Amino acid sequence: MKKTLFTILISFIWLYLPAQTTLQPNKNQRYFDINKNIDIFNSVLKELDMFYVDSIKVDSLMQGTIRNMLSGLDPYTEYYSEEDMDDFRFMTTGEYAGIGAVISYKDGHVIVNEPYEGLPAAKAGLKAGDIILEVDDKDMRKATVQEVSNALRGIPGTTVKVKIQRPGENKPLVVKIVREKITIHPVTYANIVNGNIGYFHFGSFTENSAKEVRSTFLDLKNKGAESLIIDLRGNGGGILEEAVSIVNMFVPKGQEVVSTKGKVKQWDRVYRTDEQPLDTLIPITVLIDTGSASASEILAGSLQDLDRAVIIGNRSYGKGLVQTTRSLPYGGSIKLTTSKYYIPSGRCIQTLDYSHRNPDGSVARIPDSLTHVFYTKNGREVREGGGITPDIIVEEEQLGRISYYLVMGNVIFDYVTDWVLKHPTIAPPDKFAFTDADYESFKQFVKSKDFKYDQMSAKTMQTLKEVMKFEGYMDVAEEEFKALEAKLVPDLDRDLELFKDEIKDLIANEIVKRYYYKKGVLIYTLQKDNVYRKAIEVLSDGDTYRRILQPAKDSASGKKG
Repeated sequence: MKKTLFTILISFIWLYLPAQTTLQPNKNQRYFDINKNIDIFNSVLKELDMFYVDSIKVDSLMQGTIRNMLSGLDPYTEYYSEEDMDDFRFMTTGEYAGIGAVISYKDGHVIVNEPYEGLPAAKAGLKAGDIILEVDDKDMRKATVQEVSNALRGIPGTTVKVKIQRPGENKPLVVKIVREKITIHPVTYANIVNGNIGYFHFGSFTENSAKEVRSTFLDLKNKGAESLIIDLRGNGGGILEEAVSIVNMFVPKGQEVVSTKGKVKQWDRVYRTDEQPLDTLIPITVLIDTGSASASEILAGSLQDLDRAVIIGNRSYGKGLVQTTRSLPYGGSIKLTTSKYYIPSGRCIQTLDYSHRNPDGSVARIPDSLTHVFYTKNGREVREGGGITPDIIVEEEQLGRISYYLVMGNVIFDYVTDWVLKHPTIAPPDKFAFTDADYESFKQFVKSKDFKYDQMSAKTMQTLKEVMKFEGYMDVAEEEFKALEAKLVPDLDRDLELFKDEIKDLIANEIVKRYYYKKGVLIYTLQKDNVYRKAIEVLSDGDTYRRILQPAKDSASGKKG
């Protein structure tokens, strides 16, 4: 009797565990393990609080513990404390109340990295490179980025006083900025190109982003667009339903777009188009790259599976995991992975298998040899497990090693900050050019900064040298090692000239951003964009477009997976 009562009691308690809706075969043992570890954790925390030599900050310790625990699962399962919820809401809605600027930590200070076009920071005259000294008379010289960010945010309509030190000026400046409800528009730029092709860059799947895409598309059609380029490069995703709504604009009502499947079967769902489309015939190309993830892959992948668009660019990121937000006590939340999504052909595009880790804790990519073939609506072969592979691959040009260090070391950023002080205005983005004379001044600037690069190679070589000495190989391989070291020594003058064209483009991008913001950079870069050019080429040739979407002869008779 006692045993039966105990079992009933355990089962009753188990049903009330958060998000647990199914009983496990080994439920009693699992319940014991959970409670055992909770008990151990509570005991450790009590011992630390009572006996540790210094006072402990319980909140920060707990938050660090939680985040460390979640880090062993996947990168998308995250804990948000009450203080972090503004950042979380911004990620999902694209909205927050503040001044509208990106800030970052540089050389011991928090600086303005990028003011957003048309928003309070830009309207008040803040510029990239400005050092933030005070916010509302509170010293920010030793503050973190998060502390400065919290101080700048506030109620819309309120005024915040910011003291800055602008490079090139002797005295600090005090700027008064009226906070606004900040909304980042997901459509970065839209225009008619090549006479009759509509183009728009779409940056994020935030709340109501589909409505903005809808109005953008209709506007492009009214201006004469007879075909369409949707640029999803760099779009890391967002709200799944927004992707479904955008697909709905181009495919018939009732079409399955994506389904989700996870541990809790009651949460499995099929998403279908539920409205009449805007246009089911207009030719479409979708541009993707390794930065296109999640909802971007749903949009691109479903249009590919339904043979509704030609996908151009480079393989996408491969995030086929769905997150659900659950509320926690004291105002916090946890965003946890609850399922995988599957696009119309039946494939999941998740690239990394987080449930099976290597002995060192790393996660391996699913090899192409282990992936399965699926088929589009017309019978074209597509594969699972590796992101979205474009119908037309246009190889990305890799930056030279010196270019990488010039960007990451903020050398280009600092040079442009000085350059802008001497140039009040520049030509429009599609007309601007960074001259060879300017590049010569940049080279002198780099040399004046005692610029070092390839530090990683130098450290690796030093480590190898120490290992060779320890294992006794240095005596027999010393000459070969010295020869290799000599070849790997960076030559600044040589590399600045060898990679001149790409470095000039990087500098020009940063300059254009200072005057014309993200939209300007996009306009400038499209002029030399091979992926964009390929899309125009495909849409300008109807036969090529239709041929790409026809099934290959050897797969036309294949069965759909």
